[in-house]
Amino acid sequence: MNNDDLAIEFAAVADMFSASTLFMLVICFAGLWLLNFGIRHFMGRLMLRFPSRRFFILQLSTLMSFLLYIVGTVVLVVGVLRPPKEFLIAIGGSAAVALGFALKDVAASLVSGIILLFDRPFQVGDRVSFGDTYGEIVNITLRSVRLRTLDDSIVTIPNARFITDVVSSANMGAMDMMVVIDFHLALDADLAEAQRILRQVIVTSRYAYLKKPVVFAIEEVQVAERLAIRLRAKAYVLDVEYEKAFQSDVTTRATALFRERGLPRPARG
Repeated sequence: MNNDDLAIEFAAVADMFSASTLFMLVICFAGLWLLNFGIRHFMGRLMLRFPSRRFFILQLSTLMSFLLYIVGTVVLVVGVLRPPKEFLIAIGGSAAVALGFALKDVAASLVSGIILLFDRPFQVGDRVSFGDTYGEIVNITLRSVRLRTLDDSIVTIPNARFITDVVSSANMGAMDMMVVIDFHLALDADLAEAQRILRQVIVTSRYAYLKKPVVFAIEEVQVAERLAIRLRAKAYVLDVEYEKAFQSDVTTRATALFRERGLPRPARG
């Protein structure tokens, strides 16, 4: 390649990164961000209007954000910069090698994000357990998953961790979810009466989802070095948002009725 060819290519590259072109690129990316903000705002209004479909709307909003940023970035770079084919090949090869080393973990999270989008081990709106963290999935991005715990903290977890570690979803996209509530009784307590009281409390709760069964599991356990009976109720809440409200409602009313009916609790040590 002679000096004239090098000069021509250098001029083409310099023209591609001119001040006006870069300014246009910044404006276009700002437009992408505003468009994504508008989509999320619109989806938020839709969720208020159709609360029973909020999981589907959240998932659709996430998918639209993915497509907007991926497709929009490619279109803007190619359409605004208009790089020569040789330049694209050279830059693409160099960038692939550099990013492969410098952004190895980020790239793994990006690939994992795409896998999560299609494999769907959980969805936006699900209540999941990941390690010691439990809460609701509020956002799935290309790099990470954001989870809101029950004490209203936002936890950000890289996507790559969900590919290799175990994650448990309590509702898998459904509005209702099983809630497990434990009660401890003395060994001589009337278990049939305790179950009857607890069932009545659950089915009369305004948070209960009664299209699915209420079941009990009874087990002898040790509480404060003393044997006791654990009465475990498994019932469904009509909306995952009411998980703790349902648990508190059942626990408060059942405890009061156990005391009123004279059902003995485990003796203190």
